[in-house]
Amino acid sequence: MAERSYTPVDVPDSVLNRFRKLPVATIWSHVVKDAGVELPFIEGLNLYTPGMPRLAARARTLRFLPPRPDLLSEVRDGENSPEYRAMARCGPGDVLVCDMMGNTLACVFGDVKALQLKMNNADGIVTDGGMRDLDVMDDENYNLLVYARGRTPYASGPWAEPVEENTQIQCGGVLVRPGDVLVGDGDGVVVVPSWFAEECVQMVEDHESVEAYVKMRIESDNVPPGRYYPPSPEMWEEWRQSVK
Repeated sequence: MAERSYTPVDVPDSVLNRFRKLPVATIWSHVVKDAGVELPFIEGLNLYTPGMPRLAARARTLRFLPPRPDLLSEVRDGENSPEYRAMARCGPGDVLVCDMMGNTLACVFGDVKALQLKMNNADGIVTDGGMRDLDVMDDENYNLLVYARGRTPYASGPWAEPVEENTQIQCGGVLVRPGDVLVGDGDGVVVVPSWFAEECVQMVEDHESVEAYVKMRIESDNVPPGRYYPPSPEMWEEWRQSVK
C-alpha cells in the first residue's frame, strides 16, 4: 500500500456537494477507522439554524484567548482585527470555525460583525462557544448555518478576545486546520482532514449504498437485520455485482 500523504489540499466544491448528501455518523466512522483520527467529532454542538442545507464547507479558523491589556494592544486593529481578516477569507463553500475555549458565555460576535459573512456568501459559523443575535440573523436572512454550544446575550468579553486567524485551532477538543472539511447534520459536526476528503467521500458513498442494498434485502426476504447486517464480504460482493 502506498504511503499516505498528509499534505493539505484545496478541497473542491464538487467534493463538498457530495458530502452534503451523506450522514455525519458514517463519515465519523471512516475518519476514525481509515484516516486514523481518533477525535474528529466536535462534542456538544447544537444546530441553531434548522431547515437550511446541510453543512459541508472548508474551515477558515479564528482563535480566541483570554484578554489582557498587552494582548489587546497588539490585536485590536479596527477592520484589520483578526476576526475581520478571518471573515475576509470566507466565501461560498467556507465556514468560520472559532476556538472559544469551550466558554458558552462568550459570544463569537453578533449580527453587525456577521454582516461580513453574509456579504461574502459564506456558509456559516461553527464554535465551541456561544452565539447571540440569531433571531436577528434569521429575520434578516443572513442564510448562515450556525453550530454552537449555546446561546448567550453577552459579548466575547471579559472572557475571550479574537487573537489569531488562519491557524490550526481546537474546537470542542478536535483539531481543525485551515482547509479541513466540516460536515454537519442533526447529529452534529465532524472534521475531515483535507488530505482525506476525496477518499473519504467515496468510501462513505459506497458504505451508504451497500447499507441501502442490505435494507432492501432484509425487507424483501422478511428476515431479521442480523441475517445480513453488518454486511459480510459476500454481501459486499453481491452489492458490487448489483451496481455493475
